[in-house]
Amino acid sequence: MASDSPQRRDVDLLVIGGGINGAGIARDAAGRGFDVLLCERDDLGAHTSSASTKLIHGGLRYLEQYDFRLVRHSLREREVLLRNAPHIVWPLRFVLPHHAGLRPWWMIRMGLFLYDHLGGRVLLPPCAGIDLRQHVSGRALQGRYRRAFEYSDCWVQDSRLVVLNARDAEARGAEIRTRTECVSLTPGDAGWEALLVDRLSGERFAVGARSVANATGPWVGRTRSLGGDAGAKHEVRLVKGSHIVVRKLFDHAHPYIFQGGDGRVLFAIPFEEDYTLLGTTDVEFEGEPERVGIAPREIDYICAAANLYFKIPVTPDDVVWTYSGIRPLFDDRTEKASKVTRDYVLALDSGPAPMLSVYGGKITTFRRLAEQAVDMLSRPLGISGAGWTREAPLPGGDIPDADIAAFAAQCAARHSWLPERLLRHFMRHYGSETDTLLAGCGSVEDLGEHFGAGLYAAEVDYLVGCEWARTTEDILWRRTRKGLGVPADGVRRLEAYLQAGRGAS
Repeated sequence: MASDSPQRRDVDLLVIGGGINGAGIARDAAGRGFDVLLCERDDLGAHTSSASTKLIHGGLRYLEQYDFRLVRHSLREREVLLRNAPHIVWPLRFVLPHHAGLRPWWMIRMGLFLYDHLGGRVLLPPCAGIDLRQHVSGRALQGRYRRAFEYSDCWVQDSRLVVLNARDAEARGAEIRTRTECVSLTPGDAGWEALLVDRLSGERFAVGARSVANATGPWVGRTRSLGGDAGAKHEVRLVKGSHIVVRKLFDHAHPYIFQGGDGRVLFAIPFEEDYTLLGTTDVEFEGEPERVGIAPREIDYICAAANLYFKIPVTPDDVVWTYSGIRPLFDDRTEKASKVTRDYVLALDSGPAPMLSVYGGKITTFRRLAEQAVDMLSRPLGISGAGWTREAPLPGGDIPDADIAAFAAQCAARHSWLPERLLRHFMRHYGSETDTLLAGCGSVEDLGEHFGAGLYAAEVDYLVGCEWARTTEDILWRRTRKGLGVPADGVRRLEAYLQAGRGAS
């Protein structure tokens, strides 16, 4: 039974929202000496932040919108993340087939030249022209495509990026509360009085916060209204992006970026070794963001776009999984959803009860957004300290020279009993913390119960004990993506395992 007198905690900063922006702000602030509490009503990264295209990129198509500032900042952040999280961020060489009926060859070449040079590229190779009749990527494409460009961008384990920021925030003194909702906010002469409720236990917590960071994405306006502000300075434009996953369409490591006839682009990316990820859409969204889901017409749209390029047709019957997310974009009054800026706006309501609200943004620039947000909050609170995250690895990312291949070879030598695919999974999710997860294990049997698709009890225990995983969905679809392979019986056994003492399901 919940107590009638809630516990109380006083902090410098209450961060509301456990997506990538909230977790990034909590991490940066904690590292500067703020006393921080982050609350998230669901799981970390449960919504927009786990529904991306899984890319750290400059946004090649933003060049056509003349958004050079956003592209430049994104490309710079791409290099930072590649150094600081090489276990969950890694390079890809994209293939862009030339469609003669769309953008001309010279225009694409000029755009890629700018893309190579705007951000001060250091770690990644430059773009190049390729002959699809000779290149491995041409085998999966229709014969009419003969020329293409190859350029660099990066993959990211998006929901793990959120969790690792929260873990580093906690290691630096922040308190992270998942499944905890902020139900009221009252401004006062010394800051904010907030009431938090644990959605599983019903327990209530009173928080006195000198400041609030409102990083609730699609719910940013709703959170502002908790504090008595019925009218927002800015508005968000809710745009739904959906993806589909099919059995793998090609047997090589090159992802594709395709030009669509409507001006959009489509990505086709190798996914979880056995699949291909296709997306995304840009659809205006009205309704409750909690109820987002893909529409049949979006599946048809993605299939039709893929079928302009691939030899083997993609149909709705081929889809094995879909996911959708709401992008809370800053409303710049652009007519078409696909043209709305992906840049962010930070709005600070100062005074005795400062609240900083985050509008828009993209996963690539979260670190820069967080740094600027904490800079803005530092002034009214009188807390000094410069940004520090540019040179700081995320948990598991402290790998010499960010050389994941060399580190994986060393790890394979230490754990020679591990099957190659399972070792690759651990390295791409936990990096240098793989040894912590495998502590005490000397054989596959030591990993404990096998739920299917390479998911063992040892990994589940680690996720519950170190990463706030509470449910089967947390584990299967956000921490590991093993939901694509774990059979129904394995899901039931995992649920029973959690209920028996490893968490709640």
